[in-house]
Amino acid sequence: MKKLYTLFLLVIASVSFGQTIYSENFGTPAANTTVANYITGTAPATFQNASPIAYSGTADVRATSVSNIYAGASGGGNVFFTTATAGVFFQIDGINTSAYSSANIQMTFGYLTVTFATVQLIVEYSTDASSTTPTWTPINFANNTSNTWNLVTIPGGVLPSSSTLSLRFKQPATAGQMRIDDIKIFNFNPSCTLVLGTATGACDAVTFNIDTYTATIPYTGGGTGTYTITPSAGTVAGDNPGTVAAGNILINGVPEGTNLTVDVVRGVCSYQSVLTAPACKPINTLPFNEPFPYASGVALGTSQKWANINTGDEILGASGSLSYTGYGASGNSVTFTGTGIDCFTPYTATTSGTIYASFLVNVTDLSNMTATLPAVPTTYFAGLTDAAKNYKGRLFITKSGTQYQFGLDAASTTTNLDATLRNAGDVQLVIMSYDFGSLTLKAWINPTLATFDVLTTAPTLSQVLTTAIADLGGFILRQDSATSTPTIIFDELRIDTTIGGLLTSNQVNAITGLKVYPNPVSNGTLFIESDLNAVKTITVFDVLGKQVLNTTTSNNAINVSQLHTGIYMVQITEEGNTATKKLVIR
Repeated sequence: MKKLYTLFLLVIASVSFGQTIYSENFGTPAANTTVANYITGTAPATFQNASPIAYSGTADVRATSVSNIYAGASGGGNVFFTTATAGVFFQIDGINTSAYSSANIQMTFGYLTVTFATVQLIVEYSTDASSTTPTWTPINFANNTSNTWNLVTIPGGVLPSSSTLSLRFKQPATAGQMRIDDIKIFNFNPSCTLVLGTATGACDAVTFNIDTYTATIPYTGGGTGTYTITPSAGTVAGDNPGTVAAGNILINGVPEGTNLTVDVVRGVCSYQSVLTAPACKPINTLPFNEPFPYASGVALGTSQKWANINTGDEILGASGSLSYTGYGASGNSVTFTGTGIDCFTPYTATTSGTIYASFLVNVTDLSNMTATLPAVPTTYFAGLTDAAKNYKGRLFITKSGTQYQFGLDAASTTTNLDATLRNAGDVQLVIMSYDFGSLTLKAWINPTLATFDVLTTAPTLSQVLTTAIADLGGFILRQDSATSTPTIIFDELRIDTTIGGLLTSNQVNAITGLKVYPNPVSNGTLFIESDLNAVKTITVFDVLGKQVLNTTTSNNAINVSQLHTGIYMVQITEEGNTATKKLVIR
């Protein structure tokens, strides 16, 4: 039960220091979208406000470089201004502040300048924007001094009390790229003294199950009355701002992956704290084998092995596995295309020796890769990273007519391309490596596994780095843009410090004579037989990749009666050999 620091629940639209007049966080666009098209979108890919609020302009709404750092950053869409055309603007009409005194009307907005300069974004207001010759009044504010997000605050006495207030954000001709987000106009009340600090979240545990986390919201200015604290999830604990002047509000037991909104209300004083959920996901141990045992359509970032590191379209589970001679496959696969979320999986950080990663990839459709700049569309779609998610080795795709080439580089652009042209629809085996001793990145494309040897088989691509990589501890799947990332099916990712850990043990993936029955299971007992009929370790995962059962066979049988109706993946290990099967429970 949620704990309330008062005996009644008061529901009020909330923002710090008073009553909200207008608020807009720009939703979450699926791709770069013009203002005109975004107006007609479907939530969350549209503006929050409808009529009488009206939007116009030549800027667009994007889901890249999302807002962060400042308190309450929504991290979804933002309005983007570019240097390509002077005077690019975004305008909001129909804001009504007539019920409030100008002295108490305040405004905040998130602001990012990629290339900050003396001349920056022009912000103006008007009360007659619909007239033939409207009057626009500049709003002065402190320029950004860095290329990170900042929350701009416009104090009381600047915006007028008006039923026809309009705002305009305009790109000056001499400035670099700019973005805005989280525009809020609110009525400040001097009696509202509580100040909420930036909320933080700490995982209560880090396991392959769905864990919980605790949110901590520091505050000052309390001890002035009775507050209602209402979280969107979890249970309220910690200090009571009604009786304690300064302290920490705690929200316990929030499920991992659940973003948190906390409303704090005292009379007309209303506050809100927003927290993006931490990823309480463990670091995978080496050797790491990912057969992608996730159901079709399930977002990869919701699994326990992977985490989303930005926003946009999800990387999704896909039915069936890719296959390559000598490289065993099981489970399903994942697919992605165009712009969207990048997914990261961590593994034990390594600082010496050699890291190897292998995977299967099928570029099924190149048609969306259009020649913009550079003239030949090139993008990297997978990469080795350090533990902090920084790219250290990238695998590229470069379109060439109706075919494509692979590239390898540590940088974000490359001319280090394989001369072989490859066809859409063909499955490719990629083996990547980095040698900490020789500072060398290598990639083998479609080697013959029966004769493959890292010492004698020449790599398809290689690059000696001038700067050593300090550590490698992650792998990223990347969706670049709508016109550069083709449609890709990705499968059977394996990472280890020895090539034998990737290929030798995993090539013998099938368990001879394996039988799993009945399937579907309706009576609670699953039988698993093989030619050896040795004791087998059985691990069952749900469609999100959460482990729901780990046991060993007894007389070739396991009890699955505790599993709910649905689809699962069963990983079976017998004397060092592993196989994965789909299981249906009825």
